[in-house]
Amino acid sequence: MEKLRRVLSGQDDEEQGLTAQVLDASSLSFSTRLKWFAICFVSGIFFSILGTGLLWLPGGIKLFAVFYTFGNIAALASTCFLMGPMKQLKKMFETTRLLATIIMLLCFVLTLCAALWWHKKGLALLFCILQFLSMTWYSLSYIPYARDAVIKCFSSLLS
Repeated sequence: MEKLRRVLSGQDDEEQGLTAQVLDASSLSFSTRLKWFAICFVSGIFFSILGTGLLWLPGGIKLFAVFYTFGNIAALASTCFLMGPMKQLKKMFETTRLLATIIMLLCFVLTLCAALWWHKKGLALLFCILQFLSMTWYSLSYIPYARDAVIKCFSSLLS
């Protein structure tokens, strides 16, 4: 009887798409979103700093690559709590930040491959540097005219 009442009132869950059902089920209050943003962002920074500290230990390049990459992923995931996962993914793959997103995600994977499977310390370090640069470029895309300012600054330095 309850299902019939929902169908007649237009609240039938079966007609909603999977995405709408997930978003409805995971709606969080603003304070909860803010708390989880802070937790993810701070843990991301913590893991990145921890990874950098582990770099100086013997054989620490593997730990550095894993913790640094995990820290960057946690910091990136923290913004999902502010704007929601679907909106975050849509913004990540907009044309203005598509290249930075692809390079950033590729560097995440290549860093872990270089450190854990290929055992190439130099490549892992190079991919971590590229991770930092692509995350910076990606983050600058959310600030109006920030990329233009950086380009003008570096072009004036080079000329």
